[in-house]
Amino acid sequence: MTPDTAFVLCRFVFDGAALFFWGSAAYLWLLVPEGLSGSIWARLRVARVAAVALITIATAALLPVRGAMLGNGWADGLDTGTTISMLTGTSIGTAWAWQAVFAVVLLAVTCMSSRRQMAATAIVSALLLCGLALTGHAAMNDGWLRVFHQANDIVHVLAAGAWIGALAPVALVLSRLREHTAGAEAQTALIRFSTAGHMAVALVILSGLANSLLVVGGPPLDWSVPYQRLLALKIGLVVLMVLMAVFNRYGLVPRIGRSRAAGKALATGTIAEIVIAAGVVALVAWFGTLEPFPG
Repeated sequence: MTPDTAFVLCRFVFDGAALFFWGSAAYLWLLVPEGLSGSIWARLRVARVAAVALITIATAALLPVRGAMLGNGWADGLDTGTTISMLTGTSIGTAWAWQAVFAVVLLAVTCMSSRRQMAATAIVSALLLCGLALTGHAAMNDGWLRVFHQANDIVHVLAAGAWIGALAPVALVLSRLREHTAGAEAQTALIRFSTAGHMAVALVILSGLANSLLVVGGPPLDWSVPYQRLLALKIGLVVLMVLMAVFNRYGLVPRIGRSRAAGKALATGTIAEIVIAAGVVALVAWFGTLEPFPG
């Protein structure tokens, strides 16, 4: 495996796990009634343990991978001198240190009690995601433009995570709709998610448009450039997810109390959104390593 391929894989694993942590923890902490949120959080335990493990592994691997990319292959990636130079003298090292610190904190958070663990997980994973703005295309600017671009990236990733990261617990909430005791809480949690989703989706769209202007200078229309081609594909998938979310909110959510078929359709649509979201994260991990213009 080449260092470039390993880097894309690490980005995909880390981004996907961190987005899941942020979105699921924030949703269950802030929008789901306490009794139901604790139950759903417990059911996500295996997924949470797996996500922590993936974040830890990806973080540990990223530093030698970046060293290999900056140097002349894997030998440089494993060289102590190269690693120290990268940590102390580059924005890549600063971003990795940020990521490593909050990855360790996230590990510690897993020892906390349930309700406090939700809140702490949401806060720590949000800070973990903020570190992504320290590198990449935003870091290539200077002055106020650099600050604005990084702030826009933070808004974009947090809004996206609040939307797609919450889809897994939403799917579990849907499974509780027909229960006698939890059904009313489940319906409340779904309506709250749908309402908050309006703001998250709006922020994703607006910050995405701003990012396209900042990086490409406009819409990604030059499909001869891999970066712009993949960005256009990502935008298409996001538009599809938005359309599905609108249909779910206005076509299915009002009917879930009256129709079992509407509940099943909503569950199927949620799973489809999760699959598409995974594709979006994979595309971002890929084209984030490419140049936005012809070489």
